[in-house]
Amino acid sequence: MKIKVLQRSEQDYLGATASDITRQFRNADPDLHPFERAREYQRALKAVKMEKIFAKPFVKALEGHTDSVKCMAIARKEAAPLVTGSCDGELRLWNMQHLRCGFSVQKAHEGFVRGVTVSPDGRRMFSCGDDKAAKLWQLNVKECKLSEQAQETYHMAYIPGAIDHHWQKPMFVTVGDTVDVWDYNRSSPLSSFEWGCERVITARFNPAEPALVASTAVDRSIGLYDLRGNSAIRKVILKMRSNGVCWNPMRPMNFTVANEDCSLYSFDMRKLNAAIYRHWDHVMAVLDVSYSPNGQEFVSGSYDNTIRLWAHDSQRSREVYHGKRMQRVMCCSFTPDGRFVVSGSEDTNVRVWKAKADQKLGVTTPREKRAEAYRETLKKKFARMPEINRIKRHRHTPKMVKSLGNKRRIMREARARKDTNRIKHSKPGTVVHEPMKKRPILKEVQ
Repeated sequence: MKIKVLQRSEQDYLGATASDITRQFRNADPDLHPFERAREYQRALKAVKMEKIFAKPFVKALEGHTDSVKCMAIARKEAAPLVTGSCDGELRLWNMQHLRCGFSVQKAHEGFVRGVTVSPDGRRMFSCGDDKAAKLWQLNVKECKLSEQAQETYHMAYIPGAIDHHWQKPMFVTVGDTVDVWDYNRSSPLSSFEWGCERVITARFNPAEPALVASTAVDRSIGLYDLRGNSAIRKVILKMRSNGVCWNPMRPMNFTVANEDCSLYSFDMRKLNAAIYRHWDHVMAVLDVSYSPNGQEFVSGSYDNTIRLWAHDSQRSREVYHGKRMQRVMCCSFTPDGRFVVSGSEDTNVRVWKAKADQKLGVTTPREKRAEAYRETLKKKFARMPEINRIKRHRHTPKMVKSLGNKRRIMREARARKDTNRIKHSKPGTVVHEPMKKRPILKEVQ
């Protein structure tokens, strides 16, 4: 005769030690839990409030420069040091594990250090300055040191405005009167591009399409160049000048520019007659932009003394960082692991911030990781609820930024009303509505 019995093992629901939490078995039948959604909403509300309570993004200010921090670069590999250049011609190497200065080179250039970049393997560093030269320095990652003297010097006929290294090959690009592509072993450029403008501001290599270079110029243009055909391919002219450009590392055809009209614009290089996205939370000119390694977000630095973090497909910023002593932000960048953001400003400081304001630094237990993932899921699920959306959007900003933001909002609403009234009181078809993504673009040149 068979007898069915209930049999339970203590190991299934008791912890390994007396202090462990007892496992609870739960029936997931929705009929038994009619108030589950209400409970989840309250948990999401509590999670978004906890995010605000624990939001402490500032990590440390790295002091040592005696003039404005003009540019910065970090190798695209783990545990790489940060290189910064200042307006007094000094180069500094920062150990990002211990957050201290590892090495400095006084008077690396005469005048400003206009740009710095690091080779992908992290062994070489390039800089350019007002002395009309680009210099190659040996970089020791383990000891966090630079060579005392430049290994090579590349002379040019103009003052270079920026420099960037190829993602794979031993090549780098400098900009000034022309866009020049250099090889390590040659004293003259491999290629030189010029497209009817007085001066080029910056240029960047595409990470996935190694032959593509994007640049911005003082004639308000964005130019694309192809190294394979040794020619310029496309150009778009905006209403205002762009100060920085950065390619999305995970979407090879997309790039974002930092513009003087307080906005950033994301473009698809195949269709330059309209921007894909317009990012518009800054209240003064945007000076620099840099993507995270996963391509899902980017950071921008502005003349309004703030840095902002954005999702790559969002019009509004998700975070704004500022400090009482922080001045105009000249440069910004993500660390190679994407967990931190570094900014350099006119107050001579390099500041390190968390990419996620409420993230815990140090060791996280598996239980904490599960709880955090659960809270993030709840916040995404109820993100459209008015109360949660209001709390999540709220930011404390400086008085100047707040007042300028309100003024710009009033002007924006007035213009929208004026456009609506003009269309309403005009003959049908005579006034055509211009989309916001096309307004900054004047013309496209092939």
